[in-house]
Amino acid sequence: MSRQQTKAMLIISLLIACALVISALAAPSQSRAPDLVFFNGKIFTSDAAHPYVQALAIRGERITATGDSAKIRALSGPHTKQVDLGGRTVIPGINDAHNHVEVSPADTVELQFKSLDPTWTEVKEALATPAVARAPKEAFVRGYIGPSVWKDPELTRDALDKLAPDHPVILFVTEHASILNSAALDRLGIREHQANPLGGRYERSTDGRLTGVLREYASLQAVRKLADLTSEADALAELRKTFSAAVRWGITTIQDMSNAIAPDRCVALLEKVPTPIRIRVIRMPSTSPIGRDIAEGQSSPRSPAPLITVSGTKWMLDGTPLERTFEARDAGQHRSGMHFETIFSDLALTFPPAEIEKMLRESLQNNDQLMVHVFGYNSAAAMLNAMQATGGKKVWAGRRVRFEHGDGLFPDLIPLAKEMGVVVVQNPSHLNVATIFPGLFLEHAQPLRSLLSAGIPVAFGSDGPTNPYLNIMLASLHPNRPSEAITREQAVIAYTLTSAYAEFAEKEKGSLVPGKSADLAVLSQDIFSVPAAELPKTESVLTLVGGKIVYDAGVLR
Repeated sequence: MSRQQTKAMLIISLLIACALVISALAAPSQSRAPDLVFFNGKIFTSDAAHPYVQALAIRGERITATGDSAKIRALSGPHTKQVDLGGRTVIPGINDAHNHVEVSPADTVELQFKSLDPTWTEVKEALATPAVARAPKEAFVRGYIGPSVWKDPELTRDALDKLAPDHPVILFVTEHASILNSAALDRLGIREHQANPLGGRYERSTDGRLTGVLREYASLQAVRKLADLTSEADALAELRKTFSAAVRWGITTIQDMSNAIAPDRCVALLEKVPTPIRIRVIRMPSTSPIGRDIAEGQSSPRSPAPLITVSGTKWMLDGTPLERTFEARDAGQHRSGMHFETIFSDLALTFPPAEIEKMLRESLQNNDQLMVHVFGYNSAAAMLNAMQATGGKKVWAGRRVRFEHGDGLFPDLIPLAKEMGVVVVQNPSHLNVATIFPGLFLEHAQPLRSLLSAGIPVAFGSDGPTNPYLNIMLASLHPNRPSEAITREQAVIAYTLTSAYAEFAEKEKGSLVPGKSADLAVLSQDIFSVPAAELPKTESVLTLVGGKIVYDAGVLR
């Protein structure tokens, strides 16, 4: 054998030896048994290819296998924990794609009303209760009112001063509009000469005096200031309550529109809690008389902690149908039984079209996902037009610009929204406005089924009652427009896989398939078969985030 042949044989031998070593090292990892196996269940995966399986296996943070009970149990080793689900329903962890995590001083008094749309008489009675009288003088008194009292001319700053002279009072319609008494204006640092922020308004009487009415970004600034007055101890206590409720519902991700708590402070608080679930902090900056604060939160690290991310920016392009953006309070009130399409079709914008184009260009410059509050037709059309003007489909189709709410996506706008790759994040509690407006009739607004049929991704968030099963019920009924109702399975996918897609995380979570994070909830009842009215009673009996148990009701053994 020549020297060259000997050398070649030696190289081949070394390569074979290396391959055997690598194979030996890899083999234990590949054959390692799962840490946890769930079997004998009704597991909804949110995966269209295999929507239901009986069992799944978890090793570390990941799902390693799914299938029938016998197949998955056979993977178990001597140290694998096997959990018999006893037929219980399992779903991917709920991803609340539109939530507002808020904090307020612990001594805040929350007004309790008999109805969702209280009268002025009810408001006066609530302000006269012992709970208000006993509260410390500097304690805020807060309540959420409906359109009836908002339109009532008797509700004024001066009237609130007389009813509660010693306490700062804030009454919200939504956080897009509020009315404050003098003590609240003073406590929040709002002065008579205060200039309007861009996209907001401090309303004044003919003599230039503040009426106490705050609109849009002016009202949102009041929410932020209330949070700023909250001590760290009070904020941490409130956040712990928020997360305690979340894990009991099987919520494993919250996407927080951080209007109330500035991103840097929010991250610092979340790290101190610490958060047991995944939190995406979405920048929702304020504005000033000279423009939008485009710098807020941009210096925050994208992943400051394993369960916390900071990404995306949201702006409000209009208000809501309840307070009508900047419409005067004494404008005609909507009457029962009238055609309500106009409450979406003529809703005014908060920003001019040129400013909307700037938002899009900033998104491109920062490589930052853009989210816009879009309730009405005008704002949806303005954003779609601005997307066309800044590059169209070629630029935007893959960037997943989000329409938060999207109620005003009338049929003529849906094809363009599809072309631009828009993701709609709807809030099913908004699909039940008929409880406030009896006789509601919608023909074009609040599409749901139509969006899915058109191929537009629809994710769900709460933006109101956090209970996801209440929201699944409302999506599957759509009381405002029953023809747009979707199935419960579609609703769960919207709350899981599509919510993950809405944050570019669908490869990491959102469905129960091998390789993805083991975020899941074992439910107290079968949400796919119980009567609709029973859905809101659902809770999780076991919640996992990344394979770790974050809530256990002690039902499974």
